[in-house]
Amino acid sequence: MRVAVAGSSGLIGRALVTALRAAGHDVLQLVRGEPGSVDEVAWDPAAGTIDEDALAGVGAIVNLAGANIGQRWTHETQRGIRDSRVDGTRLLAETVSRLDPRPALLLASAVGYYGQRGDEVLSEESAAGEGFLADVVRKWEAAADPARAAGARVVHFRQGLVLAKDDGALKRMLLPFKLGVGGRVGSGSQWWSWVALDDVVAAYVHALEHPLEGVYNLAAPGVVRNRDFVDALGHVLHRPTIFPLPGFAVKLAFGEMGEEMLLGGQRALPERLTEAGFAFAHTDIRGALEHVLE
Repeated sequence: MRVAVAGSSGLIGRALVTALRAAGHDVLQLVRGEPGSVDEVAWDPAAGTIDEDALAGVGAIVNLAGANIGQRWTHETQRGIRDSRVDGTRLLAETVSRLDPRPALLLASAVGYYGQRGDEVLSEESAAGEGFLADVVRKWEAAADPARAAGARVVHFRQGLVLAKDDGALKRMLLPFKLGVGGRVGSGSQWWSWVALDDVVAAYVHALEHPLEGVYNLAAPGVVRNRDFVDALGHVLHRPTIFPLPGFAVKLAFGEMGEEMLLGGQRALPERLTEAGFAFAHTDIRGALEHVLE
């Protein structure tokens, strides 16, 4: 299959492009600015421009693009987080609606859609929550409506915390834990939905090769509380985890981002993805961390 990937320079994008090419697929990478090779296609979500002719004949477009959410949220950064996701998805959805034949559109999303729901078990049928991330994800997913209306196959992967050694949230956690000063965040009772990078890539490939459509929680079935995540990380690194990060310190250091992403969380389960025949390679947090950090 010929597949176009937006956000190919990010954590998931790099791994997905490598996996697709290893499987024999022809991959085009959407890039901002002038393309530097024949497998690059120019686009500019902010300006609403894309080289549509270069996408003729693609079987699928994957959108992983979006500004980093793991930073203190100012009004400016919040606008960048929202617009980078909504504008890019809308541009690709409108492009898909005009292409013939219409490619499938596979889109990254987030379990932040559900907001802060405590111990509630969250499936794809659960309602949207409240908060900044929930509002962003609602608009992000709705931006794909032009492709849906045109009859294209659209998939939204609501991803949990992606575990990878060399990038992402886990990499930022490693230093304090390796120094022996890691510990639970706040009370530690908040649920953290997580997924190993290998399984994220495998799920996108599965969606390319099978007729998946709609919303799927892309989070391992072994969702854990923060304190259990921390204990597992300490065990894998052979370090103590006796230094908690108090909730007031999280709020002081990270503001609203810390409240939603560190002190809050979602107990999301991958019901539809499992029903679709996808098998997670990593379902236990300790085993997943051992694999990722080996």
